[in-house]
Amino acid sequence: MSAQQAEDFGPWLGRQLRRASKSQAELAQHLALTRAAVSAWITGRAEPREEVKRRIAEFLGIDVASLHNRTADVVAKLPLEWHHRPAHADGGREYGNAAAFAFNADLAVLAREATQNSLDERHDPSKPVRVHYTLHELSGAHLDSFLDALQWDKLRPHYDKAASAEQKVSRSLRAALDDLDRTRSLLLLRVDDYNAAGLTGPEYSDGRFAAVVRRQLDSHKQAGKRAGGSYGLGKVTLWATSRFGLVLMNSTLSIPHEGRTERRVIGRLDLPWRTVDGTAYAGPAWFGEPDTTQSHKGVSRSWWADEESVRGLQLERANAETGTSFLIVGAHDASGDAESLEEMHEKLVRSLADGFWAAMIGGDRAGALLEARVTTLRNGRVLVPEQQVNPHAHHPALSRALKAYLDNETVTERTAGDQVASVDVPLFVTPMKGEDRVQGKGARHSAVLLLTRAEGEERTNRVVCMRGNRMTIIERRPRDLPLGTDAFQAVLLAGHATENEGEDVDLAERFLRASEPPEHHKWDRTEELTSLYQRGALSRISEFLEEIDKAVRELVGRREIGHRGGPSVLKELLKLDGAAAGSRRAQGVPTVRSINAQLDDSGAWHVSVDIKLPGAEDPWLLTPVAKFDVRSGGRPAVEWSLLTPAKNCDIENGNLVVPPGTRSASFIGVTDPGSHPVQGRLSRLVVDVQKARGGVA
Repeated sequence: MSAQQAEDFGPWLGRQLRRASKSQAELAQHLALTRAAVSAWITGRAEPREEVKRRIAEFLGIDVASLHNRTADVVAKLPLEWHHRPAHADGGREYGNAAAFAFNADLAVLAREATQNSLDERHDPSKPVRVHYTLHELSGAHLDSFLDALQWDKLRPHYDKAASAEQKVSRSLRAALDDLDRTRSLLLLRVDDYNAAGLTGPEYSDGRFAAVVRRQLDSHKQAGKRAGGSYGLGKVTLWATSRFGLVLMNSTLSIPHEGRTERRVIGRLDLPWRTVDGTAYAGPAWFGEPDTTQSHKGVSRSWWADEESVRGLQLERANAETGTSFLIVGAHDASGDAESLEEMHEKLVRSLADGFWAAMIGGDRAGALLEARVTTLRNGRVLVPEQQVNPHAHHPALSRALKAYLDNETVTERTAGDQVASVDVPLFVTPMKGEDRVQGKGARHSAVLLLTRAEGEERTNRVVCMRGNRMTIIERRPRDLPLGTDAFQAVLLAGHATENEGEDVDLAERFLRASEPPEHHKWDRTEELTSLYQRGALSRISEFLEEIDKAVRELVGRREIGHRGGPSVLKELLKLDGAAAGSRRAQGVPTVRSINAQLDDSGAWHVSVDIKLPGAEDPWLLTPVAKFDVRSGGRPAVEWSLLTPAKNCDIENGNLVVPPGTRSASFIGVTDPGSHPVQGRLSRLVVDVQKARGGVA
């Protein structure tokens, strides 16, 4: 709602009564009217006359102009506070949220689950969902300001008590608190989605808001038959990725609540059972305004925040488009694969590309479903620039295959390298229990297998299987491939991923979803499959996987016709070192990922350089080159006075030696002021990493 637009009278009046801790009955008594009359105003069925509005303003203690404008809450602002759930009266205790252990606290898992939830809540089906992951490291005054907004001083006693126990969650909390005290820095990870539905619905009853904020194992997906998730567990990865079990939310709603849509804010904390100042608490806590209704007196509920508040809580959104921002406080990657900010940035980009490359592809048959980008900040300043995930760069052959299908450009038999072959793969869906038995194996659904030539990627001869919103479920290597098979990539589209319509599509989507565990990473036996479907359901899944392998063997057996370079059998025998080198070149070249630099009193530049490298079977031999950026002509090179390895590399004769298979490396360099063409303070430094002459890579 804009600042100039008056809110509907009913929702506005209802909220003012709640904030003033007054009931509809009390207002009716003050006005000498029936309670039904007041209820009709609140629900929007009627609106009071002008003289009655003046008496309502008197009852609320506000001016009449504010009642007519209705652009803001006018009853006194309620203080924000943390409400901790009291301990169970029966003495039961939970030493952590068991649902959080369904997934690893891994950035790749977070990217998969959080992004899938955003896809499932796409608001305008004609446009893609846009997700933006922002890593933000806070220290110094920036950290202090954020902790003050979070009321950290009131939370710390709860953390200390929760961390004093001997359970797994308590030990992890202790380590997180110790690191915060020692380093005085905190990593935030914000996940913003746009063109998503937002956290709509009432505070406590059924709806998206309650499913995410107040409940466990409540999926409440309203994306219809295309929803990827089904267990209601994916949202738990947000809290699992937080070392402090703390997530803040700011949502712009697609359906108004209390007459508003922008900046619905709340925080949720998951801690183990604890006792603080003699009072026992069950575990979770919520950050918001105190509820003044009799049924939820004192409970912290969401509030409609002003712009200053969301900035202080690092929850500011880029625009007013519908969707939600989730802020993970104390983000980490428990796998140990990514420790530095640069490594975490790269892992998020790679994970989004691996999990959702297909959703980012569009064509004539259907548009792209998703756009994704990653940015990394330190104290509000850009550390690693915004990077949009490009599926064609990460998975070129797979992307080409799906693009050809969406553009209706597939063939039945490949006769050229870049062509994409397509064949139907049958899936028979067993009837559900309670339905009449059918002759044969069940309803037939035609899944689609796409196959094309690989392009020097690391993993080849695989089939990526997906359904729903092009959600990747399985990556498998087909069995019994013919000897001498050319390297290929294949995509299996099932259910709604085929972009077809019909009863068989709906049946297949539901059937395959029922065969997936909470991780949604395979089609196999599950309790839902065996309890909902008639006997034979698991056999139909096994037969489907066998049919996929059979279809691959059929397509790769139709050998590509070569028109140049001699017979194909001879060409196979002549794939020697040159071909291998070509494969490595296709994988890319080393690039500089980030540079931190400062100028000392002598005029020398001190730089710390992170580089990323493609996978390679041989070591990389690289030469770091420092150049001065000048306004015209070439960039003059300057000498290094010192080169020191920092991570995953060695220095030999002025060159970097990086072991095989290494994906990232870093080094430290100091320039020689005597080689500078101008004073360092008058220049800009450029660092280039080149392949060394005679290098083995």
